[in-house]
Amino acid sequence: MKKYINKTVKSILLVLVLFGANSCGDSYLEEVDRYSIDSENYFNSEDDYYQALVGAYDLLQSTYLNVILGEIASDNTLCGGESATDVIGWQQIDDMIHTPVNSQLKNLWDWMYAGVNRANFILEFQDKTDFDGREIIIGEARFLRAYYYFELVKWFGPIPLKETRFQIGDETSLPRSAVSDVYALIEDDLKYAIDNLDYTAPQIGRATKGSAQALLGKAYLYQDKFSEAATVLNNLIENGPYDLVTDYDTIFENEGENNIESVFEVQYSDAEGAGFDCLQCSEGNVAVGFNGIRNYSGPFFDSGFSFNVPTQEVVDAFEADDLRKDVAILDIENWAALNAATFGTGYEHTGYYNRKYIARKGDLNTGDQNLTNPNNYRAIRFADVLLMAAEAYNRGDIDDTKAQQFLNRVRARAFGDNNHEVTSTGAALTDAIAHERRVELVGEGHRFFDLVRTEKAAQEIDGFTAGKHEVFPIPFEEIQFSNGNWEQNPNY
Repeated sequence: MKKYINKTVKSILLVLVLFGANSCGDSYLEEVDRYSIDSENYFNSEDDYYQALVGAYDLLQSTYLNVILGEIASDNTLCGGESATDVIGWQQIDDMIHTPVNSQLKNLWDWMYAGVNRANFILEFQDKTDFDGREIIIGEARFLRAYYYFELVKWFGPIPLKETRFQIGDETSLPRSAVSDVYALIEDDLKYAIDNLDYTAPQIGRATKGSAQALLGKAYLYQDKFSEAATVLNNLIENGPYDLVTDYDTIFENEGENNIESVFEVQYSDAEGAGFDCLQCSEGNVAVGFNGIRNYSGPFFDSGFSFNVPTQEVVDAFEADDLRKDVAILDIENWAALNAATFGTGYEHTGYYNRKYIARKGDLNTGDQNLTNPNNYRAIRFADVLLMAAEAYNRGDIDDTKAQQFLNRVRARAFGDNNHEVTSTGAALTDAIAHERRVELVGEGHRFFDLVRTEKAAQEIDGFTAGKHEVFPIPFEEIQFSNGNWEQNPNY
């Protein structure tokens, strides 16, 4: 879909005017009023639905924030940056001292609800005009709604839930729906998408049957529905067109985008610049610049702001001879010594960087190189699917032998041989799968939620309080606007 985005920049801008810019206001519900276009003059043609779909995809680009915070909140990385007050909301989450007054959590809430509302707008008028391929657009819209709601429920727990556009006043009357109800809608949306999408998308980067199967399996796994997760993920593994890329080193380079391992990628481009007053306006991957090497001068890489720096603990989690280590983790001191490079040290400098998502020299951009990087986010990789399936078969007491097969398929690539196979069963196999998820997916935003859903967060994350930090606080402004309709999450 990178070409899809590049070729439709003007269309995106039109949709942003018609459907409302990404939320920058005090409440996500304030954004709703901007969505009030006259339906008599829209959704009258296939092109109208297509342009609206582009607008619904556009909010995926703001999920760079979800990825960064998913790492910083975990035991994989420290916040870093220039100083202890550089992006204070991230620093607070890193230290587990965040409160409902946190602009970064407010942004995440606003941007994900903006995505929900854009998808809901399409679905509200899904039957207005018929055309060939309408069910594909509706299937993608339902996939996107499920994607945004999944992000919201895993971050905030019970959330306001609606299948049509949110309206002014909903905040005082609409309840926060139970987590089970949110997942029920996610499941229904993804089942529809599975039934109506193909494994090959109309354009690169758009959602597919495989994307929906993978996200449904993940949603089941987050609810400990292991049998359901095993069934849908095994079906994807056996019947989908995906496989592991032979060389792990190629996955995160520009030429490795949308490859055979990519089940779903968030597409980024250099099509539009952004500023620090509107980071979500960027068509580029903002995380790449924030992850980058501070004051760097040397070959291959470009500079950045030194946030999200890996800890020594996660570096040490890699086994000897694991080929993924030097792809995932940049040892900047060793690199500088070998390549006559120089760099600066920021706050909480560990000596390591998230090599998967830092800028490379030659990356194209049309504005600030740190805000418009075209490196896609590999949201769901086939390796993740294999490890989710392994977990489902193991934790569901379904078939440890099959779980071993999925796990060892990932490990064979990691070591370049079959000499590192895991043969354990039961709880030991559970631990081996969890370890493999950490080293395979480090830097990709999954670790915090893996620890939470397996009830390991309190023992692994410094400052984590059980019964509180499993979810994040509803932004203070939203609680205020609800006039007592919404209660804050426990202990915030």
